[in-house]
Amino acid sequence: MSELILVVDDEADIRDLLVFNLKREGYDTLEASDGAEALELARSRRPSLILLDVMLPRLDGLAVCRELGKDRSTEHIPVIMLTARGDDVDRIVGFELGADDYVVKPFNTRELLLRVKAMLRRRVQPEDEDPLLRCHGVCLDPQAHKVTVNDRPVELTAIQFCLLRDLMRSSGCVRSREELLSSVWDYQFEGYDRTVDTHIKRLRARLGEAADIIETVRGIGYRCKG
Repeated sequence: MSELILVVDDEADIRDLLVFNLKREGYDTLEASDGAEALELARSRRPSLILLDVMLPRLDGLAVCRELGKDRSTEHIPVIMLTARGDDVDRIVGFELGADDYVVKPFNTRELLLRVKAMLRRRVQPEDEDPLLRCHGVCLDPQAHKVTVNDRPVELTAIQFCLLRDLMRSSGCVRSREELLSSVWDYQFEGYDRTVDTHIKRLRARLGEAADIIETVRGIGYRCKG
């Protein structure tokens, strides 16, 4: 079955452009022109990914992102936010609310499609290695794509899982923000170092009592306790 992508934008021209290019790449699509409709479709159809504009009528994209994150049935759907607002503060707010990626308008359609492919690949890509990764009560199973803390299951988004896996693979070694961006997001961000900080914060929150296995190395990046 083709991946189903929900395109949310109040500008019909942008929706038409995105839908045309996504269908040409073999994806199935859904469309919404406002936030309330987007939330309803996300809950009823469970798309594989959401392209979500920030400035929307009825319910803006940030509010939609917040509501998606509150619902266990939708919290794992990857969200790429589309917006004309490119300030760091806006990016961080979006990431804090659960967005996985952030594209500023006007965007390059080819680049956006590459980001879509990278995001979907992380959801379904099988792992080559068999060994479980363990660190101070945290167990990560690359094959089953599961994480437990002291034998209790922990639900992570695709980005959070990839971040934790990267850090646990290099247990005891420092991973710079640039290395994490390249490894986890599959492509280079321009000036998005704070993206890593925000996602690390969200990952620590999910790990709860085991949050301290991720150590901050001031001025460099992060490491998993050895």
